[in-house]
Amino acid sequence: MATIWKSTDQKSTNQKSTNQATNNTISGTTLSSWSRQQKLAMIAGFAILGLLLAVSACSKQSPKPALVGVSSPASSSATAAAATTPVTTPTAAASPASTKKTPKTKKRPANVTYSDANSGVSFLYPRKFALASGGKEPQLSGMSDAPMNFVQPGGVAVATVELPSGSYPGTDFASAFFNVNVNRNVSEQECGHFAFVDSHNVNGGPVAAEKVKIGSTDMETTSNFSASAMTQTETQYYHSYQNGACYEYVLSVGTAGYGVKDGVEPVNRDEVFAKLEKILATVKISPVEQEHVAEQATSSTASGKE
Repeated sequence: MATIWKSTDQKSTNQKSTNQATNNTISGTTLSSWSRQQKLAMIAGFAILGLLLAVSACSKQSPKPALVGVSSPASSSATAAAATTPVTTPTAAASPASTKKTPKTKKRPANVTYSDANSGVSFLYPRKFALASGGKEPQLSGMSDAPMNFVQPGGVAVATVELPSGSYPGTDFASAFFNVNVNRNVSEQECGHFAFVDSHNVNGGPVAAEKVKIGSTDMETTSNFSASAMTQTETQYYHSYQNGACYEYVLSVGTAGYGVKDGVEPVNRDEVFAKLEKILATVKISPVEQEHVAEQATSSTASGKE
């Protein structure tokens, strides 16, 4: 019996060993076969999982640099400059209404242009001088008059420009003016003559008229001087023939008080006449329409009859 039990045990033992080896072989074979098939899938799964974890970590950490304020040097300097710039509140000076510039007043020209359509005369004169057009023959303030110097009646006063009375304080200056007259009853030959001429010569006789050129115009000129115990008047006359008429330009200076009133000095007459001559140099004569000529001729004839 003992021999039989051993044989049975040995068989049972051998059988168990065989079964265990078989099971191990099957299990190893199955595990080895599954790993090869799923190896790539498992690696890909782990890779995707790792990528998702990395993206999740980056998304959670991405706002942090903005909060920390990491920026480029340029933006840092701009931020620093903005921080150091003081904040100012708007004032009334910054309002649109106050920023408008006050318009500058245009400076008026020193000279004024005078023109007369009837006679065709135009000239420039200083704005501060007084202008009177037409009317009676001019007369200096408190002085003897300066009458027209045509050889024929019918002259008409066109315009008069007078210097301010206080132009030369402390001197015997009384008045000075520039005057324009026109006479259509005088021929071209008669226009070259004067009713009275210069009497400045030492013998007291008249002096013949002189020919001069003022600008581009040829003229004849003479002068006259009159005086009394208190006043003196010196007048220069110029004649030119244009538009079928004789044009007369009168430059006159009056003085008073020198040698009688204390502290009064004689005015420089040449200086005063130089101002009047500047006006004469700007005179221009434009062509006159026939209706204006007829009107002026009628006017001058009527004044002659009076």
